[in-house]
Amino acid sequence: MVLSRKWGAIVVILLGLAAYVASFLPRGEWSSVSSTIARHGGEILAFSALVWVVAHAVYAPGRITLQRLLGAIVLYLNFAVIFAAAYSLIWELLPDAFASIAAPPTADPHEVANTLYFSLTTLTTTGYGDIVPVDPFARSLANLESVIGPLFLAITVARLVSMELADRRR
Repeated sequence: MVLSRKWGAIVVILLGLAAYVASFLPRGEWSSVSSTIARHGGEILAFSALVWVVAHAVYAPGRITLQRLLGAIVLYLNFAVIFAAAYSLIWELLPDAFASIAAPPTADPHEVANTLYFSLTTLTTTGYGDIVPVDPFARSLANLESVIGPLFLAITVARLVSMELADRRR
């Protein structure tokens, strides 16, 4: 984060981390809804800014190295984490938003496992069908993720191959 020297990304990551940490403070004036929004919103903010920073490094001009390829994998997995955080937020606010899984207790490790599993099966378009979004917003989000997954792979491979070929011509 600091090495990127992108101050906008650094600020967004720090804001996301602050919101995430604040969600675990004693509830006092916080409602459970505010805490849930702060926790998952902070995750979404921090990981989105991380995607921004890593994407600049992956798609920058120059030779394709192992670090760039690993960065592309990190980007892909970060998309899964961002969507999993969004699904967790929906699931906690609307416990009946997904069929085939019980309503989550707050901050349960199974919640993370279930939403990350659903996110990865959606991102990769595997879609086993064991967890089904029934809420219209959850369905729309799942549709968006199922489009982003294959497009990201196709665009990234095409971009990296064309960058490597252009570098070899020089």
